[in-house]
Amino acid sequence: MTEKKLFVPESISPPLLKAARTLRCQQTDAERLLWSCLRRRQLGGFRFRRQHPIERYVLDFYCCEAKLAIELDGGQHNEPEGKERDKERTAWLGSKGISVIRFWNNEVVSDRDGVLEQIYEELRRRLPPPSQPPPAGGRSKLTPA
Repeated sequence: MTEKKLFVPESISPPLLKAARTLRCQQTDAERLLWSCLRRRQLGGFRFRRQHPIERYVLDFYCCEAKLAIELDGGQHNEPEGKERDKERTAWLGSKGISVIRFWNNEVVSDRDGVLEQIYEELRRRLPPPSQPPPAGGRSKLTPA
């Protein structure tokens, strides 16, 4: 009999936890749109968390099972300081075994299906889809028939 691993949250500093809670209430349009597609295991049965705090960062979206972070970037990420911070953040997350996929906010808004396909393909490369019955009223998005 295989033992099921339980998610045991690490201790999160109160300021980081507060920042995550604030960010959940102040989502961008792109974050709101992508969350509407990722929540409730809609993308192939994979579970995502939004504004997930991890040690020193708050990840926009995170799939614990695949150790995959999805980051949505606005224009400030195209500035030299933003690029450097993103590079450091990605390297730090990589040292923890977490891969990062980045999308521009306007990419999510203008090509949502393309963004979802890229996320799903990365999830499929990392893990097989979880087995679960489809939600009431229909099949999950991108769940094989």
